[in-house]
Amino acid sequence: MPDEGLERWRLVLGEPADACAGEGGLGARAAARDAALDWLYGRDEELARRDVRRGGAGPAGGDGPSVLTTVDWLDEIHRLFPKETVERLERDAVERYEIHEVVTDPTVLARVEPNATLLKAVLRTRHLMNPQVLVLARRIVAAVVAELLERLAPQVRQAFSGTRSRRPSRFRVSRNFDVRRTIAGNLAHYQPEHRRLAIQTPYFVSRTRRHLERWQVILLVDQSGSMVGSVIHSAVTAACLWGLPGVKTHLVAFDTNVVDLTADVDDPVELLMRVQLGGGTDIARAVAYAAGLIENPRRTIVALVSDFYEGGDPGQLVRGVARLVEQGTQVLGLAALDEDANPNYDRAMAQRLANVGAGVGAMTPGQLASFVAEQVGR
Repeated sequence: MPDEGLERWRLVLGEPADACAGEGGLGARAAARDAALDWLYGRDEELARRDVRRGGAGPAGGDGPSVLTTVDWLDEIHRLFPKETVERLERDAVERYEIHEVVTDPTVLARVEPNATLLKAVLRTRHLMNPQVLVLARRIVAAVVAELLERLAPQVRQAFSGTRSRRPSRFRVSRNFDVRRTIAGNLAHYQPEHRRLAIQTPYFVSRTRRHLERWQVILLVDQSGSMVGSVIHSAVTAACLWGLPGVKTHLVAFDTNVVDLTADVDDPVELLMRVQLGGGTDIARAVAYAAGLIENPRRTIVALVSDFYEGGDPGQLVRGVARLVEQGTQVLGLAALDEDANPNYDRAMAQRLANVGAGVGAMTPGQLASFVAEQVGR
């Protein structure tokens, strides 16, 4: 029987490490894994520069064409690898090697499992899809959005939920039970022989909801290709904020043009299918549009989700943000709005915006919801 440890090293190191597999070579399953990995990573141009030999399983070298189609390859990796590895392979296929068939071929789309990587790929390549493929692509969008809503909506609701005051209450219901005060107030009745605390006097607290005055939350979302993760989470966050007491939500996407998507905020799937990724970036124009939406400056939060690489007039952008801050509007410059909150942005422009009073950083959707709730509840 082949040594599994040696087989793993052989798969990691590739064909030049054939001797690592021992006399028996690779077993049948490991050989199939090797072929699937070579189909994808064998097309890496770095291999040719390093004069690495290849056996011809992939399209970038060898004596013949690949025996695997994209459909075959997807079927193979789902059979051969765990889910986490499959998602990584699919991500590399789409993002690193730009194998667009993964999201534009209907036979392929019908087989893939929806995940965040494929959602990003769908949004980037939607313009390549015919109506039949768009129907299948929408399945991916809907599935991933539903998963994100399920995960993020409780965070938003928790941020806006009522808080319990410390005032005693005569309204005795379980959700208002004051555990700490009850224990402290009944310690004299502890029964050591039974290791029990006899509760003679239970205590309860009153539950009050924060007084909410109407606030506007305007999400300005840069729809350049590098911001696709933030676009997705902005759409889902806006859907979670939509309809909450005391909050009026707007969602505006921009590149060199500005598109108000507020009418579709309650349907993030439809909203994302309307997003046009790519193109230039005119942040100043988007900020000017947001200024025209503001009803009460001191009750408004403008969250600018962008990498701050301004393709328009940088001075006009800084002046526009400064005017918003001077009139009492809270301006947040978010270099990332997703679950990882890994920022990639123009630090010089971000610093200029911070100098005129904008808060600049990166947030997860839950952190943004908590910030909004804190401001609204004041």
